[in-house]
Amino acid sequence: MKMNILARRSLLLLASSAAFGAAVAAPAAPLVMGFSQVGAESEWRSANTASIKAAAKQDGVTLKFADAQQKQENQVKAIRSFIAQKVDVIAFSPVVESGWDTVLREAKAAKIPVILTDRAVNVSDPSLFVSFIGSDFVEEGRKAGRWLLERAAKNPGADLNIVELQGTVGSAPALDRKKGFEEVIAGNPKLKISRSQSGDFTRAKGKEVMEAFLKAKDKKIDVLYAHNDDMAIGAIQAIEEAGLKPGKDILIISIDGVKGAFEAMLAGKLNVTVECNPLLGPQLMQLAREVVAGKTVAKRITTLEGVFPAEVAAKELPNRRY
Repeated sequence: MKMNILARRSLLLLASSAAFGAAVAAPAAPLVMGFSQVGAESEWRSANTASIKAAAKQDGVTLKFADAQQKQENQVKAIRSFIAQKVDVIAFSPVVESGWDTVLREAKAAKIPVILTDRAVNVSDPSLFVSFIGSDFVEEGRKAGRWLLERAAKNPGADLNIVELQGTVGSAPALDRKKGFEEVIAGNPKLKISRSQSGDFTRAKGKEVMEAFLKAKDKKIDVLYAHNDDMAIGAIQAIEEAGLKPGKDILIISIDGVKGAFEAMLAGKLNVTVECNPLLGPQLMQLAREVVAGKTVAKRITTLEGVFPAEVAAKELPNRRY
């Protein structure tokens, strides 16, 4: 009888140890991220989405992905859905800058941290998001302006008439790229923007707006400044259909640095592209883990980017990952 009791105790201890060991060995629940993307309006955006999805998979993050199709109301619905699902962290690339206070307060009340990617927001309370990761759009505009200043310096007496293809109305890159460019070219009175209109960051709209610019015969167009490569590529089609040579008859400056821009430069149809790096996935996953762990993070994390004139396109194209 005594042996039976001892045996039972041993079995209980073994069972208890096994249960404890199983509890210790049990894997932690994966981090769950709700991500709302602007849409799929450009090569850049597609590369950005691919980077985020690949990085989440590699890092073991459960990603709940929502495509806003360039509509703010879709993003607001997605964020509310993420809140209802009690995700660990919300990240999104806002369609426009304003109109986020209410939904971000809801996320804060639910104690779900919010990270902004690629685009900033204009909110009354900066604590409604923990960090922003992405490019300095104002500086991108300045880089585009500096390239034009250097080019204009080769023919200092010439007046240059500039047309501008803006991004989505009210979006951070459209506002900031315009601001940075205008800030720099203000130093040369010979450089004037005569027309500026949104091409909504798409090739089709870029082509459409450029066609309208070309039909206005009051001023010869010397320079096109496009807020992204896709609009510039659409505009190139319009310029060629008008019987002009893009890159020669009209200098073309754009932003993003996608493969299509380098191919256009190799063909002599684009003069320069300013880089905007879309491959934010790995940085975003690392940042999300730090935020969820309660670590202090920088309010703004800026990616490093360059300027690529046509002269370096052949050398640089093989290095492009998007």
